[in-house]
Amino acid sequence: MDEYTDISYIPSEPHDIFQNFNIYIPKLRNTSDGRPPLVCFIHGGAWRSEDKLDHVGLAHKLASFTGYAVAIPNYRLSPRETTEDNAIHHPNHAKDVLRFLEFVTTWGGPHGTSVYDSNRLCLMGHSCGAHILSSIFLEATQGEDPLRPSVELLESTKAIIMSEGIYDIDLLLSSFPTYRTWFIEPAFGRRSTYGEVSVTKMNPRVDHPHLHWLIVHSKGDTLVDEAQSEAMYQHLLPSVPHIARNFGDLIEEHNDILKASNLLNLLDNTF
Repeated sequence: MDEYTDISYIPSEPHDIFQNFNIYIPKLRNTSDGRPPLVCFIHGGAWRSEDKLDHVGLAHKLASFTGYAVAIPNYRLSPRETTEDNAIHHPNHAKDVLRFLEFVTTWGGPHGTSVYDSNRLCLMGHSCGAHILSSIFLEATQGEDPLRPSVELLESTKAIIMSEGIYDIDLLLSSFPTYRTWFIEPAFGRRSTYGEVSVTKMNPRVDHPHLHWLIVHSKGDTLVDEAQSEAMYQHLLPSVPHIARNFGDLIEEHNDILKASNLLNLLDNTF
């Protein structure tokens, strides 16, 4: 497997370790023209932790299982101790991921030669990564809409897979009130309600009937309850032609599902 690391997705600006990505290219590729599709995995970590290097094992498994190229970006994180000077609030995390996704749709490859088919993207978001992807591919109906993907990105994206996602923040806080000070306020600021930034209040941007959505939730997850995924599924069901859910096949804890042997089998039909 070929690996290329620490590639800046904002090359015009000074190098920032939180604005780069790694990409993994399998030797045996699932493709007819030498260029495999690209899987992009957006990590979780409550908008304040984790790194692309935490998921090298997952990238290898995905690349080997699918024969696709796999890219994992970093994005800027909210500091654990937030001040006016260092605060990184939503939508800045998602802005970074959007810039990454736009970059990989036009990138010429590590040596000026494309190593994947940029017209076939499959996106995966775990935990807050699911919220980040949803914030990009759904349109805000309240307040400003600071995230707007290009038509090229929308057309190139074939599937969005979301696992153990955070979608309705007020609903999350009703189940886990301690999350407010732990990571919601550092990521979104202090608010009386978080409806404006809950993706269950957002709608698909345009009609793209080709896009497939899969919402996954484990029965063993004690950090994010199934009510989150159910709320998102019910929200998208009336307006998304291709949407599926799987809330029963996984039994591992929140992050442990990424190491579960049956996760790849669950994703098989989507890939």
